[in-house]
Amino acid sequence: MKQLLFIILAMFAPSIAFASDAAHQTIDLTSHWVGYAAIAIFVVAYSLVILEEQLHLRKSKPVLLAAGLIWILIAWYYGSHGMPHAAEVAIRHNFLEYAELFFFLLVAMTYINAMLERDVFDALRDWLVVKGFSYKSLFWLTGILAFFISPIADNLTTALIMCAVVLAVGKDEPKFVALSCINIVVGANAGGAFSPFGDITTLMVWQKGIVQFQEFFALFVPSVVNFVIPAFIMQFAIPNGNPTAASSRMTPIKPGGLVIVGLFILTIITAVSFHNFLHLPPVFGMMLGLAYLKFFGYYIRQTSKNEIDKSDMPTAHDVEDDFDIFNKIAKAEWDTLFFFYGVILAVGGLGFIGYLGMTSEFMYGELGPTNANILVGILSAIVDNIPVMFAVLTMNPEMSHTQWLLVTLTAGVGGSLLSIGSAAGVALMGQARGYYTFFSHLKWTPVIALGYGASIYVHLLING
Repeated sequence: MKQLLFIILAMFAPSIAFASDAAHQTIDLTSHWVGYAAIAIFVVAYSLVILEEQLHLRKSKPVLLAAGLIWILIAWYYGSHGMPHAAEVAIRHNFLEYAELFFFLLVAMTYINAMLERDVFDALRDWLVVKGFSYKSLFWLTGILAFFISPIADNLTTALIMCAVVLAVGKDEPKFVALSCINIVVGANAGGAFSPFGDITTLMVWQKGIVQFQEFFALFVPSVVNFVIPAFIMQFAIPNGNPTAASSRMTPIKPGGLVIVGLFILTIITAVSFHNFLHLPPVFGMMLGLAYLKFFGYYIRQTSKNEIDKSDMPTAHDVEDDFDIFNKIAKAEWDTLFFFYGVILAVGGLGFIGYLGMTSEFMYGELGPTNANILVGILSAIVDNIPVMFAVLTMNPEMSHTQWLLVTLTAGVGGSLLSIGSAAGVALMGQARGYYTFFSHLKWTPVIALGYGASIYVHLLING
């Protein structure tokens, strides 16, 4: 919510009129009732997003409504002043940015859902459960796996899988579950910060062309520091002993599960190659990768039918392994995708009105880029990091490459400071209800903040 205060404070700063990319002169509405109404709409909508858990209202609903209302006000005002196409050009630009990210994320989510359906992650979970590790070993294993899986899978899925392991073996030790969940959230967010695929914010930065694919790995060491320092301190509070495994059953990976993992890696390579060698947007490489999965899904279905035919079982309606790729697409996180649409269009509208330019002047002009980028990470623990990062990208402040890497790092790991600061934390509060809470996480926030500060120092030391 502090970001909103900066915007409101900026309203009383000197106004600036600037030309859009399409050479349409924009009208400064920051001191007009249209601008005030747009700010009020956004504040109300985002307040409902923050209260999602209490209201049981999906976060996409208020931001979708807010985006529509804000652009209605903008289009009406410009139309009444003889500029009917100015808003159209601006909203098309924002929508194109969203479309690229939408299809990129949709392909990634489809692959993750396919791996879930093939029991790839269940097999990993059961393997960890039956190995008989101690509480302390499981604390480190789940954290390290969260750190290294989240750069490929998203940090939300990774956190849920690791939390399932913790709950399966440690439900008799509430302290172990709470500390492990904190460690998983920190590890998943830290791991996602050094990969374009680890978090939506890093994906936004990569697709914008500000940081190249290989340059993200410069954040690996700071990300390790961000994860290891809190984990090292928290481990001393982990209870001693070994948990008793609830079950020795191992879930087998369904046919084709490991092939799908390989195809996902090949899809990532394709997307990177499209960007680096063909100079095409990475989303086109991801869509080609979706074709890999579609054809392999066809192979799975045909192979399954052939096996059933040989055993003289009816196949007209029931198929033993009915792998349908469109079911995987249907199970994508549509609430997140629509939330993303609402945020991009709403924040884009505020930028078109003139507020983001003023906020950029205050944060990056008055505070300086380093302080501003550290503040971005703190804001992302209170407000979702997607609108914060999109606002920074829309402002496009003049700063060095080191500073762009810094804001990529802070926006990715800053959400670990509070349990509500990232999708991983919010999801684990629901999955480990009663064990992992806002206040159990808040108790360790100073330790997490120590890792946050250390990672920034290390980044400036080795990359500055």
